[in-house]
Amino acid sequence: MGSRICIIGSGPTGIFTLKNLIVSPSPLTISIFEAEQYPGKGTPYLPGANDPVMLSNIPSIEIPMLSETLVAWLNRQNDDYLEMFSIVRTRINGREFYPRLVLGDYFQDQFAAIVAAGRNRGHDIDVRAGHRVTDIALGINDIRMKVRCAEEEFDAVFDHVVMATGHNWSDQTEVKPGYFASPWPAAALQAAGHGRLGVLGTSLSGIDALLTVATSCGSFVLDEAGDLQFQPAAGKENFSAAMMSRKGLLPEADFYGPLPYLAPSVCTQDAIEREIARGSSQLLDRVFDLFRQEIIAADPAYAAEIGLSLLTVDTFADAYYGRRSNVDPFVWAAANLAEAETNIRREFTVPWRYAILITHEIIAMAVPHLDTHDLQRFNRAFKGIFIDEYATVPHLSIKRLLALRNAGRLAIIRLDESYEIETEGLARGARIRMGDRVETFDSFIDATGQSALSANELPFPTLLQQGAVRKATTPEPTGLMSDERNAILKRTGGIDIDENYRPCSTAPLTDRLYCVAIPFLLHKHPFVQGITSAAELGETAARTILADISQSVTPALLTA
Repeated sequence: MGSRICIIGSGPTGIFTLKNLIVSPSPLTISIFEAEQYPGKGTPYLPGANDPVMLSNIPSIEIPMLSETLVAWLNRQNDDYLEMFSIVRTRINGREFYPRLVLGDYFQDQFAAIVAAGRNRGHDIDVRAGHRVTDIALGINDIRMKVRCAEEEFDAVFDHVVMATGHNWSDQTEVKPGYFASPWPAAALQAAGHGRLGVLGTSLSGIDALLTVATSCGSFVLDEAGDLQFQPAAGKENFSAAMMSRKGLLPEADFYGPLPYLAPSVCTQDAIEREIARGSSQLLDRVFDLFRQEIIAADPAYAAEIGLSLLTVDTFADAYYGRRSNVDPFVWAAANLAEAETNIRREFTVPWRYAILITHEIIAMAVPHLDTHDLQRFNRAFKGIFIDEYATVPHLSIKRLLALRNAGRLAIIRLDESYEIETEGLARGARIRMGDRVETFDSFIDATGQSALSANELPFPTLLQQGAVRKATTPEPTGLMSDERNAILKRTGGIDIDENYRPCSTAPLTDRLYCVAIPFLLHKHPFVQGITSAAELGETAARTILADISQSVTPALLTA
């Protein structure tokens, strides 16, 4: 029997972990526990949790390779399947966005293919659907877990455990009549389909929530000119909606750029690593200077237009959003969509946009090394810029929003700092209060997305009691340009992990737990989102496990 490995979760991170494990020349015993009944789909792509109108935010060309590409897989599907999701076979291409449910089917097939390939290579792979891990306890040489399924609860012991549990959503969506704490599962949102709807959040999650309700109240159809229109269903004529956020802006349309990413010319990985080596004092400002030089080199006209040479990390966002914030968000969205569509046809890349996009993962390398003051500044003033660029949305989503607006059924509300959400005194829904202004909604959806979680929110009580998994540390500012080895460290959130995603300082207990659940990483790795991040997390965990196995002089003692 080979080394015993457990993967908790069979979504994208679990799939990429398994893909990289089965290359092992030595036989492995791998158990995969999936809480849901559909192993291989992942929470963001589950049926019931998603509506066909909900689009994925990643095209085929950006999905790291599995057994086959999404495009190849789609071309293998029959006409009935494609028609079910309004996919035109002749228009299938690597840069198109497809419904989340389609990606769920794709990932499930890829997972099954990887499991089969692993078994053909001599690995013992056991996949358990409907099995939820309820506790984890680190031992000296192994890890014991409690697992619950419909029939029983049992213990299982492993040498390595990969915690690929993905996003955590509330068990109850409609927490009060007409008040939905999450846009998932989508099936629960059908109850929001009457009267005025409020959606907190204007990102793709908010758009998906809105469109899920809108399609239960009417249909999107093409008129004679080929433009998308919204037609309400009989009995749903009173449907209207408002989306709201602090900036009062809509995300921009997906834009054209070379893939894989080209290398920056100034804000390079080597340059960021040199700044990190100089110490955490003023690190954010030094990183911003590299970022500023990159934008100037890539697009001097844009840099001059926003006065980039005079901007700081604290003022860049005002200039970045300034051009959009003074324009009606729907007018801007229509113009931005037209520009994006033209650029895709021409295969033209807007230089400053692409420069921001290709530097976000490089700049993210510095975030774990920021001191508490700079980490706060980064989160407040700089992080959102990169999210705005890499979280652009499918063109069809923008067209549907514009159709709702043209039908007089959608508004955007800009929230001020003092806004409050109230439910008291309402039979259902909620109201938003901003000073003397009050907006009341028959139904209300909080679509602000998954927030970062910390070690004390792990759902494994014994692991918490052992104290081996703790919040990540952040140095307090000292003002010294040194390695700051004597800096005071403050535990600020997330999970304290090493470069291989293992909890730090577990000794004398085993260090073979791998925390690759995204919500627990966001505190120090703010851009660890989506399928590309899942691939990197899974590859790193698998590579570390295989290296550990190959370096073991004698096999670990195996017990039943």
